[in-house]
Amino acid sequence: MARDIDEEIRKEVKGTAVAPRCGFSAAAVELLRSYGIPFKDVDVQADPEKWQAVKTYSDWPTIPQIYIGGEFIGGCDILRDMHARGEIAPLLEKALSPG
Repeated sequence: MARDIDEEIRKEVKGTAVAPRCGFSAAAVELLRSYGIPFKDVDVQADPEKWQAVKTYSDWPTIPQIYIGGEFIGGCDILRDMHARGEIAPLLEKALSPG
């Protein structure tokens, strides 16, 4: 059976913080943890095929990639900028709201 890498990515973004592989990932994890809500992380570097595919999927060349409610937000710098402007909390509230 052929692997549907795009489908795997689709499932994972709707949703390792333990050992980030770079400073940008560590900063994104720290910022997300500051909101006190659970989040899902995927170590795409452990899977070279997925690592390349996620860049195509999002049309974004770097990792980490942040998704909230299944929507691509951007990388670490964009996450930090949005946090500074108070734009992350409303997105999280919307993503966590039923319905």
